[in-house]
This record gives sequence, structure tokens and C-alpha cells, in this order.
Amino acid sequence: MKVLLINGSPNGHGCTYTALKEIEKTLRQEGIETEMFYLGNKPIGGCIGCGSCRKTGKCVQDDIVNKLLPKALAADAMVLGAPVHYASAAGQASSAFDRLFMMSNGGFANKLGAAVVSCRRGGASATFDQLNKYFTISNMPVVSGTYWNQVHGNTPEEVKQDEEGMQNMRAIGRNMAWLLKCIEAGKAAGIALPFREEKIKTNYIH
Repeated sequence: MKVLLINGSPNGHGCTYTALKEIEKTLRQEGIETEMFYLGNKPIGGCIGCGSCRKTGKCVQDDIVNKLLPKALAADAMVLGAPVHYASAAGQASSAFDRLFMMSNGGFANKLGAAVVSCRRGGASATFDQLNKYFTISNMPVVSGTYWNQVHGNTPEEVKQDEEGMQNMRAIGRNMAWLLKCIEAGKAAGIALPFREEKIKTNYIH
């Protein structure tokens, strides 16, 4: 069982990283393998809707997102982390996540997902809502904590002082580990994954 934690902040060891590390530490204590993936601080282009990835399995923009996809497909669960920029995820993270989930072509179904956001003061709930929609459109069970998955602070040291936020990160880690173990036990007992119907797409036209 493996969890991929994706750091969508341009700051590689900042507030988002601090929150993700608390989840990672808890997962490892529960015996779950983890990998932290940093998107970097170089510009990441948004999806251009060309559809090429559905045919080739990779994006025409050959950058770090193409390196991220196989890791995400191989993981049993993922945690998306991003800082709040103007009440939404940082542009770089939004572009990467848009393309990642488009490229997955349904391949993330039944994997567990959790979103984590960091902010100085406001905009966290809007960003949390944004990131959760990647999971709910992809047939992924969403892992919750004990509150909205957010930490507050302008520096890693301030985030560590957000005791409620950090406690919630640990709760996310424990809940994710528990659900992964339940899924493994179900597989061993012969419980199959849910049947997936062929996708129906309805276009609303007059």
C-alpha cells in the first residue's frame, strides 16, 4: 500500500510541505509506504484541451506532469497539497492537477484521495472545495479528517503552532491508513471493486 503526496506549492519546504509531512509521518507510523512529489517552482502550462493524452497516455507539454502521472497511477491513494492564492489553489498546482486528472483517463477510480490546503488567513475552504472536485469527478473515495483539511500560518513555524490544523493532518493520515487496510482486507476476502458502467456523456443542446 502506497500513498503519493503531491506538493503543489512553489515553495518546496514551506507551509504546504509542513502539512503534508505531518500526514506522511502518520502514514509511515501506520505502516504505509509514502512518496513525496514536488511540482517544482517552474511555470506549468494549463490543459489546452487537445485530447492527445487520451490517445498517447501523455501530455503534449512534456514537463513534470508527465513524470507525475505514472507515480499517481501506481499509488493506492494520493494527497493533493496546495497553498491558497486568491482563494484558489496556486496557479501552478491548478494547471498540473487539471492535466494530471485529464491524462488519467479514469485510471484513478477507486483510489483514495485527500486534499490539503495552507493559507495565511482566508480562502482555505474555497480552495479545499476546488481540490476535492478532482476526486469526486474521478470516482475516488474522499478521505476526511476532523475538520476542513487546512492549516494556517505564514511560515512553517507558524503552521506548526496551528495545533488544531496539525492534529487534523494526523487524523487524515490515520483515516487514510485505516481505509487502505480495509480495502486490502476486502480484496483478501474476495470482495470485488464496484462495477463500473460504461461512461454516458450527455450534451445539453437545443
